[in-house]
Amino acid sequence: GTVNVQIGEWLGVQPPSSNSDVLRLVEGRLPPTIIARLDDLGLDRSEINATVIPSRTLQHRRIRHENLTVEESDRVLRVLRVLAATEEVYGSRLRALEWLRRPNPRLDNRAPLSLLKTDTGSRMVEELLVQIDEGMFI
Repeated sequence: GTVNVQIGEWLGVQPPSSNSDVLRLVEGRLPPTIIARLDDLGLDRSEINATVIPSRTLQHRRIRHENLTVEESDRVLRVLRVLAATEEVYGSRLRALEWLRRPNPRLDNRAPLSLLKTDTGSRMVEELLVQIDEGMFI
């Protein structure tokens, strides 16, 4: 749906039409330039360091002209997916980022963004967004 269209736009690729397409993107390993895109979307360096890739590692990849690893690429996609979904629920990038950064009582008072480092944490955030979208919580 719209989340995949948004991801396609942000990555500058055809919108993935299935999970297989997303997996192909991840396994193809994204270029390090994609990290600048996360920056453009409003994430700050410390947030990117914590959730996707440390600055020093990114430097190494750039110097060696290497793509991100599959795992790092997966984390990029995870952050983009959650950001797109949050933006859809809250109607704006600014409000989405505010929500992602605010400690949430339903996540043991952790900021949703801080949970995106792991797949399990991301699922918790995505489930909460679905519940908010369905009007169960604000």
